[in-house]
Amino acid sequence: MDAPADGGAAGNALASEIRDGYAFEGPAIQFGAAVVDGQVYADAPVRIPLAVMNRHGLVAGATGTGKTKTLQLMAEQLVEQGVSVFLADIKGDLSGMASPGQPNDKITARAQDVGMAWTPTAYPVEFFSLGGLGKGIPIRASVSTFGPVLLSKVLGLNATQESSLGLVFHYADTKGLWLDTIEDLRAVIQFLTSDAGKADLKELGGISSATAGVILRELINFSAQGADVFFGLPEFDTNDLLRVASDGRGVLSMLELPAVQDRPDLFSTFLMWLLADLFHDLPEEGDVDKPKLVF
Repeated sequence: MDAPADGGAAGNALASEIRDGYAFEGPAIQFGAAVVDGQVYADAPVRIPLAVMNRHGLVAGATGTGKTKTLQLMAEQLVEQGVSVFLADIKGDLSGMASPGQPNDKITARAQDVGMAWTPTAYPVEFFSLGGLGKGIPIRASVSTFGPVLLSKVLGLNATQESSLGLVFHYADTKGLWLDTIEDLRAVIQFLTSDAGKADLKELGGISSATAGVILRELINFSAQGADVFFGLPEFDTNDLLRVASDGRGVLSMLELPAVQDRPDLFSTFLMWLLADLFHDLPEEGDVDKPKLVF
């Protein structure tokens, strides 16, 4: 009889320590409750302040341990508190958030164990897809908007090649040539390195045929990997990610990715552009009580 009593006392002490560690004022995101030796302590919730959701975080674990469900739980609570969320749906598991779920005994028991109220709820979800590869609204950007610096990084160009690509963009800009697609960029490079474009190329300072050849080959490889579908019109406005629904809840922008699982370059290209565009357009506000957008 003594061992269980000691174990219970130790469990209560640990639960009390967890309770004190997560005790703070203000809105928060709750993940669940403390579990010690299989016993759930509903009065010791595990949560983090809403204000720190602008930090980087990592959800890790083996297959089937609940990583996706953890992300879903976070997204639901953020949306309920008026925070816009951008969520990448790799496997298509999260699309059901647009419709209310079906209650069952397991879900009800789990909610009661951790002291959380659960009600089947549909969330304001808007679906997007990369270049139309999916059923969501296509996300596209023009090559001109993407820019030479970011494109050079994606293509893996060296400093000399990046400088030459910058000259090509400068030429297109001075001539009023808006580059919508990769094919538009290739056409400009091919013109500048042809006999007809020699005079214009000389004014730029010159681009060697070897450098132009490398850039063209990398663009062809880049297109072959499926990245060309991302470039084009109409362009996506990243401010659309910051919307709030009419009922005050944040809009959950969900990017469909099942169709591009075998095209990592396409997703990485999009992500680099999206972060660069947000960084360029959004004002620096530092720490706020409630984030405006959470990835």
